[in-house]
Amino acid sequence: MDTTPPPHDRCPACGAYLPATPPPACPRCALPLLGPVAEELRETDRALLRLDAERGRLIARRGQLLAQLRPPYPPAPWGTRPAPPRGGPPRRETSPRAVQNLLLALGGVLLAVAAIAFTVISWGHLGIGGRAAVLGALTLAATGVPSLLLRRALTATAEVVACLGLVLLLLDAYALHRVVFSGTDGLRYAAVSLAVVTALWAGYGKALGRLVLPVPFAVAIGQLPLALWASAAQSAYGLATALLVTAALDAAAALLTAGRGTRITAAVAGTALGTAGLLTAGGLSLSAGDTGAALRAGALLLGAAAVALAVALRPAVPAAVSGILSGVVALAVVGAAGGLVRAGVPGDWVVPEYLVCAAVVLGAAALAVPARLRPVAAGLAAGAATVHALALLWALPSLVVGVLTPDAWDGAYGAVAVAGLLAAELAAAARLHRGTPYGPVAASGALVSAALAVCVPGPLPVRLVVVAALLALSARALTWTALATACGLAATAVAWAHPQRTTTLIVLAVLTACLGALYAVASHTRVVSAAAVVACAAGLAWTGLPAHAAAFTLLAIAAAAQAAALRTPGRFFEHPGHAAALLGVVLVADDRALLALALALAGVLAAAVAALRADRRWLGYVATCLMVAAGWVRLAASDVHVPEAYTLPVTVAALGVGALRRRRDSAFSSWAAYAPGLSATLLPSLAAAWGDPGWVRPLFLGAASLAVMLLGARHRLAAPLLLGSGVLALDALHELAPYIAQALGALPRWVPLALAGVLLLAVGATYEHRLRDVRRVRDALGRLR
Repeated sequence: MDTTPPPHDRCPACGAYLPATPPPACPRCALPLLGPVAEELRETDRALLRLDAERGRLIARRGQLLAQLRPPYPPAPWGTRPAPPRGGPPRRETSPRAVQNLLLALGGVLLAVAAIAFTVISWGHLGIGGRAAVLGALTLAATGVPSLLLRRALTATAEVVACLGLVLLLLDAYALHRVVFSGTDGLRYAAVSLAVVTALWAGYGKALGRLVLPVPFAVAIGQLPLALWASAAQSAYGLATALLVTAALDAAAALLTAGRGTRITAAVAGTALGTAGLLTAGGLSLSAGDTGAALRAGALLLGAAAVALAVALRPAVPAAVSGILSGVVALAVVGAAGGLVRAGVPGDWVVPEYLVCAAVVLGAAALAVPARLRPVAAGLAAGAATVHALALLWALPSLVVGVLTPDAWDGAYGAVAVAGLLAAELAAAARLHRGTPYGPVAASGALVSAALAVCVPGPLPVRLVVVAALLALSARALTWTALATACGLAATAVAWAHPQRTTTLIVLAVLTACLGALYAVASHTRVVSAAAVVACAAGLAWTGLPAHAAAFTLLAIAAAAQAAALRTPGRFFEHPGHAAALLGVVLVADDRALLALALALAGVLAAAVAALRADRRWLGYVATCLMVAAGWVRLAASDVHVPEAYTLPVTVAALGVGALRRRRDSAFSSWAAYAPGLSATLLPSLAAAWGDPGWVRPLFLGAASLAVMLLGARHRLAAPLLLGSGVLALDALHELAPYIAQALGALPRWVPLALAGVLLLAVGATYEHRLRDVRRVRDALGRLR
C-alpha cells in the first residue's frame, strides 16, 4: 500500500497544504500522515469529493430537464385559470348552444313584453279594423314561422317563436273580451277562452311534432278552466269537483301520453290539484251538517280514491309512488265512510267511528290485497295507521287525566272506546304477526291499551284487580311491559286512595301481597318486585304511624331488607333497604335527639352489613361516619359548644385505624396514617385557643402538642413531630404575643429596624453555611417515616 500522500495534498484535519515530500505529521496540527489509518482517511476524502462533483452535475442536469418540460409562458397565480398557450385560440367559457338559448329566451321575453304593452296600453290608439289586423297578423306570423324554422333545423328559434305565438293568442282572447264580450262574466269567459286556447295549442303542438314546449304549456294552461268556472259559481262542492276532475285528467295524461315533458307537467299539476281537491272535499265532509252534504263530500272522496287506486295499480308506476297513492286511497275512504256515519252519532263517538272505518281498511289491506300488490297493501296500511295515530292523539289527554285523577275524566267514553278498539286491533295484529319482530310490539301495545280502557272508567277495586292480573301476566310473558304498566297503575291507585287513610292502608297491603307473590314465583322480575315490596312496606309504615315512629319502622324495614339480601341470591333487597334507611333518617331531621338515635341505628346497621359481607367492607367507613355524625348531633342537641367534644372521637377513631394500618404495613407513611386524626383535633383547638382569653385551653393544647411532638421524636415519625411542634410553636406565640407587643412598644422605633438589618447581615454572611444546615434538616426529616 502506498503510504505517502499525493503532491499538493492537504491535511484532512486542518486543511493546511502539504509539501511534495510528505512529512510524518502535519506541521500545523501535528496529525500523523503516514500509516494505514491515514491512507484510509485520504481515500475517504477523495470518494467524498467525487460524490460532491457527481451531485453538482446531477443538479445541473435536473435544471435543464425542468426547463425543457416547463411551458413557454409563466404559471398563473394560485386560484386563477391558467393562461392559454401563446398563439392559440382563446378558451371558450360558454358553449354556442348556451349562448343561442340565452339570446333566444331574452328576445322572446322582450317581444312578449312589447306585445303585452301594445295590447294593454296602446290599444286605444287604433280603430277596430286596425286592432284586429295587427293582432291577427302578429298571431298568424308567430304561429306560422316555427314550421319554416323547423325546415331549416332552427329548433330552438322555433320554440321561442311558438311561445311568443302562445302569448299573442292569450292576448287575442283578452282583446276579444275587451271589445266584443265585455258584458260577459270575467271568470266564465276566462274559463272558456283558456279551454279553447288549451285545445288549440295542444293541437298545434301535435301538428308540429318536433316542438317540445307547446303540449306541456297546453297542459299547464288546462289546469285553470274548470277551477275558474267553479269559482264563478261560488260553490265549494263545485270547486272540489273541478279540482278533482282536473287532477284525474292530469293522471290520464301522465299515464297515456308519450312526451316526457308532458308527463312531468301533468304529474306535478295533478298532484297539486289533487291534493287541493282532497283537502277541500275532506273539509266539506268534516263540516257536513246533514246526510246529503256528507253523501256529496263522500262521493268526491271516493271518486278521488278510485282514480288514485287506478293509478297505483298501473304496472309502470314506481313502488314508492304506488304506496303513497294507496295511502291517499285509505285516507279518502276513511274520510268518506266516517263523514257519512258521523252525521248520525254523538260528538264524543265521532273519533271512534272513524277509527272503526280505519280498522276495516287496515283489515282489508292485511287480508284482501294479494301478495303481488305489496306496495298497495303497505300504502293502505300506512294510511289506516295514520288515522289510528290521530285517534290516539285525540284520546290520550282524556286517558291520562282519567288514569291520574279519580272522577276527573268526565265521562269521556269516546276516549275509552278508542283505547278499547286499539287494544282489539293490536291483539289481532299480534296474532297475525306471531313469530315476527312486530308481534311482541303489537302485543305490548294491546296490553297497555286494554289496561287503560278498563282502568279509566273503573273504580279503585277494578284498578287493583287489573294490577294483580298484570303482575300475574308478567310472571309468564310480556315481562317488562306488563310489569311497568302494573307498577304505574299501582302508583296511581295509591294516589287515588291517599286522602283516606284506611283505604290507603288496604291498597298498600294488597299491593305488598301481590308484589311479594311475584317476587316468590318470578325470578326474572325480582329487581323491580323487590324494590316495589320495600316501597309498599315503607308506605304502610309512613301512612299508619306518626312521622317519628314511622322513621324507626323504616329503619327496621331497612334491617329486614338487608337480612333478606344476605339470605337470597342476587341480593335484590340491598339498595331498596338503603333507600328505606335514608328515608327514615330524613323523617326525624327536625328533632335532634331522635336524629342522633336514627343515625346511630343506621351506623349499627351499616357496621353489621360490613361485618357479615366480605364484599361490603367499605360500609365500615360509612358506619364510622354515621356514628360520628350521631355523636355530633347528640352534642349539639345538648348545647355543647366545646370543639374537642366533637373532634376527639374522630381523632381516636382515625388514630386507631392509622395504627392498625401501620402495624400491617410498616412502610405506610405516617402522614397518611396519623395526620388526618391529629389534625382533626389539634387544628380546631388551636383556632379556638387563639380566640380564647383564658389560660386553660392554651395550657392543655400546649401539653397535648408537646406530647405529640415527643412521641413523634421518640418513634421517628414525621407527621406527629411536625404537627405537634407547629401547633406548640403557634400556641406559645399566642401566649407570648401580649408581652412581645408590650416590649416592642417600649423600645424606640429604630430598634426593630436595626435588629432586622443585623439579622439580614448575619444571614447574608453565613448564607452558604445556612444552606448546608437547611439541607441537613431536610435530610433528617426525610429519614423520618
